[in-house]
Amino acid sequence: MSLDNEQVQHIALLARLRLADDELGETVEKLSRIVDFVDQLAAAPTDDVVPMAHPLNAVQRLRPDAVTEPDDRDHLQQNAAAVSDGLYLVPKVIE
Repeated sequence: MSLDNEQVQHIALLARLRLADDELGETVEKLSRIVDFVDQLAAAPTDDVVPMAHPLNAVQRLRPDAVTEPDDRDHLQQNAAAVSDGLYLVPKVIE
């Protein structure tokens, strides 16, 4: 699928790009080659390809979910201007 001048001008308008008249021909050619390459990729057979999250069979190592620090919330909230039920109270900024 090749692009024409009008399509490239429309794409440039949507992308808020200003193309000079002497750049338009080169841009049409380059974008047409990109679209043709994407069409080639879309034609590749992918029916038997298994989706994967990572190219290697790597397993993410997770640390144990254990509490490692004491709960100092009450101590840390002593300097707060306003606290309620362990939550910081802040002034409303959006009406």
